[in-house]
Amino acid sequence: MPIPNLPRAAARRLPALALTLAVTLASSGCAVVDQSMHAMAGLLTPYRADILQGNVVTREQSQNLKPGLSRDQVRQLLGAPLLADPFHADRWDYVFMIRRQGVEPQRRNLVIWFEGERVSKIEGAEMPSEYEFVAAMSKAPPSEGSRKLALTDEERQALPPPAPRAAASSAFAPLGAARSYPPLEPQ
Repeated sequence: MPIPNLPRAAARRLPALALTLAVTLASSGCAVVDQSMHAMAGLLTPYRADILQGNVVTREQSQNLKPGLSRDQVRQLLGAPLLADPFHADRWDYVFMIRRQGVEPQRRNLVIWFEGERVSKIEGAEMPSEYEFVAAMSKAPPSEGSRKLALTDEERQALPPPAPRAAASSAFAPLGAARSYPPLEPQ
């Protein structure tokens, strides 16, 4: 049925125009849905496993290092090095890296140089204490009421002396019928 007051050429193009308009509207709607899907996908991130690599070296361990130690003594203190290059046999590298979701990546390096079988020098930034290392591993900052790891000398001296142990009394003797059993071996 022709539309009144429209030229015939325009009336023939009307279905094509309607189809073009429908495709345009549909594709623009996809863009809006696509943008909202990207916004929602930004809220949901996939799980990424924590990546721990290398040797944990704490301040307490590194304070025991000194020139003159043997390779075996260093290995006992710090463990096997992450990098022991056969082309640079006089250098051991202790590297620690951690990458966790929601936490800034960390990297610590300690290089130990040897002359023959003895430590000649130690290079690297100051290592964190055990407490600082554990606090850095946590996603949440340590709370004010967090537990102490060790007592100071003054706190140890202020502790009361331990109570003497009481001798074993007969109150703890086994109760019940005494039984005699036949020997296991024939006599």
